[in-house]
Amino acid sequence: MSQADASLPERYDVAIVGGGVVGCAMARRFTLEGARVVLLEKAVDILDGASKGNSAILHTGFDAPPSSLEQRCIAEGHAEFLEIRESLGLPLLQCSAIVAAWSEEEVARLEELMDQARANGVDDIVPLSAAEIRAAEPSLSGKVKGGFRVPREALMDPWSTPHAYLLQALANGAEVRRACEVTGGQFDGSSWLLETSTEVLRAHSVINCAGLFGDLLDQRLLGETGFSIKPRKGQFLVFDKAAAQLVSSIILPVPTEKTKGIVVCRTVFGNVLVGPTAEDQESRCDSSTDAATLKSLQGKAAEIVPGLAEIPVTASYAGLRPASEQKDYRIQAYPERNYVSVGGIRSTGLSAALGIARHVLGLHQGFGPRFTAPRQPRVPEVPSRLSEYDPRAWEEAGNGGIVCHCELVTRAEIERVLQGPLPPRSLSGLKRRTRVTMGRCQGFYCTGALARITEGAFDSPLAVRAAEGEDEDA
Repeated sequence: MSQADASLPERYDVAIVGGGVVGCAMARRFTLEGARVVLLEKAVDILDGASKGNSAILHTGFDAPPSSLEQRCIAEGHAEFLEIRESLGLPLLQCSAIVAAWSEEEVARLEELMDQARANGVDDIVPLSAAEIRAAEPSLSGKVKGGFRVPREALMDPWSTPHAYLLQALANGAEVRRACEVTGGQFDGSSWLLETSTEVLRAHSVINCAGLFGDLLDQRLLGETGFSIKPRKGQFLVFDKAAAQLVSSIILPVPTEKTKGIVVCRTVFGNVLVGPTAEDQESRCDSSTDAATLKSLQGKAAEIVPGLAEIPVTASYAGLRPASEQKDYRIQAYPERNYVSVGGIRSTGLSAALGIARHVLGLHQGFGPRFTAPRQPRVPEVPSRLSEYDPRAWEEAGNGGIVCHCELVTRAEIERVLQGPLPPRSLSGLKRRTRVTMGRCQGFYCTGALARITEGAFDSPLAVRAAEGEDEDA
């Protein structure tokens, strides 16, 4: 097919497939470099896959395999996030982390872990005795035997962050197609013709950020893949906001070969989070929780912080991590086909996304056209901060009144999101933008008001769900 064929659709420079945190960061980076970008997401809202369920920690990469691609991307992503977060209005709870050992075997591994951290450039770690840990975290179990502090580990907003990345891409000319699944495509030697569930699109290059479906997309477009996704489920518990007084640091376990283990930490929303589990499964979509696992997780939480036994659980949820056969990221360029596959971004995608985007840009420069970056890139309007530790919209005049009393979400916040450049098309999308219905009552009191406010905004009206008594994951 000829590029000059007038029957062909207009060409984008880059088509990014997948609207998770990595895809959003990728769209921002390439747009700021001057590329004409389109992001394609098969769900009606972004962050609907692996990115919707995580522990929301900004990692330093202290425990990543030294000299690995993952370690480099985390370090670069961490640094860039700190550079841009204020301009994008993104909250950060700089609380540090304590790696806690609970057995003599784990104590014996601490020196090795600290050496690994130093090899990864995280050289500000501080060894701690059991007494020093108990002094810093008096609500922690007295069974702790030692550990070390990682000062630059922090907590972030897992949803406002990728939304801000994508909003900045949109403000500088990127486009987004939602409910738009890539069903096939052909490369003619100079550009891709992508078939989707809604239209045909043309792009010079394709970047696969499809997460849990990344290997399948490779097969669909390339006829081959360099990795296989092996989904790993992580279940979490969210304790009521009263629990926040019990822990100030991120309490990390001594990691194993398979998992970072069970974490106890506050969230920027004022709760306490415990999890995740690590359960390998075949399904790429089953993010259900089960009572037995959650009960075990609750028991584990009380072992680490005994006071949590007296605090009610507000919500539970599960996230799916796109693990593969190897621990490291599976990022591969196919320059002869103008294609980059970004796979195996397991549990550190939120921290590494900005670094991953920079790495892929470097790969893309080997086969892509040179772009001209805008001289003064636009910064989107700062969204309402949802952090419990920052000023909130409910404190401002003219907020329209509080709709969700558990999370103190105002009518003005909801309407601003619904009228903005990336309006949510589902309750799940609205929850990730505002935290509405995510509190103690899980929407029991505010669903009626929400149904009226969101009338005509969602693909599936909230009033219908409310009438049928359905609910969504917290």
